[in-house]
Amino acid sequence: MKRNTGNIDRRIFLRAAGAAIALPFLESISLPHHLRAADGVVREPMRMLCVGLNYGLYPGDFFPKESGRKYQLSKLLQPLAGLKDDFTVFSQLDHPGVKGGHEAVHTFLSGVLSKHGKGRPEGNITLDQKAAEFVGSDTRYPSLAIGIGGGSLSWTRNNVEIPPITRLETMFDALFLETPESKRKRLSDSNKLNASILDIVGEDAVALKKRISRNDVEKLDEYFTSIREVEKRLTQSEAWLRRPKPKTDYQLPRPLPDDFYGEVPVFYELMKLALQTDSTRIVTCGIDGWSGESGLPGVTQGYHFLTHHGHDESRLAQLSIIETFHTTAFASFLEGLKRTQISNDASLLDKTMVLFGSGMGNASSHSNRDLPLILAGGGFNHGEHKKYPKTTGRQTPACNLYVSMLQRFGLEVEQFGTSTGSLDGFS
Repeated sequence: MKRNTGNIDRRIFLRAAGAAIALPFLESISLPHHLRAADGVVREPMRMLCVGLNYGLYPGDFFPKESGRKYQLSKLLQPLAGLKDDFTVFSQLDHPGVKGGHEAVHTFLSGVLSKHGKGRPEGNITLDQKAAEFVGSDTRYPSLAIGIGGGSLSWTRNNVEIPPITRLETMFDALFLETPESKRKRLSDSNKLNASILDIVGEDAVALKKRISRNDVEKLDEYFTSIREVEKRLTQSEAWLRRPKPKTDYQLPRPLPDDFYGEVPVFYELMKLALQTDSTRIVTCGIDGWSGESGLPGVTQGYHFLTHHGHDESRLAQLSIIETFHTTAFASFLEGLKRTQISNDASLLDKTMVLFGSGMGNASSHSNRDLPLILAGGGFNHGEHKKYPKTTGRQTPACNLYVSMLQRFGLEVEQFGTSTGSLDGFS
């Protein structure tokens, strides 16, 4: 939704001072009205970041044996030992009725197969895009979608997959590189032209609506929804076109990493900077495999091949190297958020809910059941392994967790995707 934020641009102050650091969100300088309480007290906005692994995590190494607060960290959770009170591990949550192995991994943040989205009120919209609609134009980018070696995690309510950023330089430039004046003018002219075309198309469609069948009217309504989405993005783009981007001392490593082992940590650093500078409050990162060499010491075979291990010890040993790399990089990212103070009483981790997991439960058997899920930060009551009841034909939907996350983000929702409510026993 579009909001009149009435902001004073904090980046004007940054430029005037000649500073060259990544400026965090300064609530006293720039804050949308909806983040100010009635008594004038400023509320730090919530962020959301979702990391999805295309091949899941080996269940035997991921899920703890005990539940509750006194659980012992599993092999893959060991890198997170110093953060145990900052995250929750979930067992026996998944998306009811979803199956298809690799073809169903895209349901991770929606609970709905893309082919089934058309008949649903919100299509197969993903968790991040639902939150991004709420943020609207309060940030330069309503959301950022990143894909390391693969596709996006993000889908709109119109069943459209959002193309991800796949190159480090592209993401860095989007966050920090100012657009040349000549290009700004071209973009502005293009926005105006596109808006005019959309106006004409909209007028023609209204006239057409009077002469077509009910089924065709429904199709046309879907088309209108798409047009409104494009109009909203054009308006937002125009509004931010001349506002300066934040400055940073951070520089991409040179030469740029050219393998999986080198790229993943740098993408994590850029994601932290995106949240810290309030360039966006919503980030998704889909992590797939690699082409060429992985760069991971001790890994000599392909990621996908290793997930079909058949309990072969040599394959499991290499798969463990890959998956421990994932949880170690994730732990380092969380530690960075925790070290970053954004107000007197809150770190960036306190104000960022970080979901880590997959739409794949067991890649070896192509199962989409029992998804590996961790939620960190965001002000939730963490420190547990929460194992939910599982009975024949009935399992707690992962989307119940997503309802709890959306509510914490500020949305007044009781349902999302395939949920049956919010997640019991989690607050």
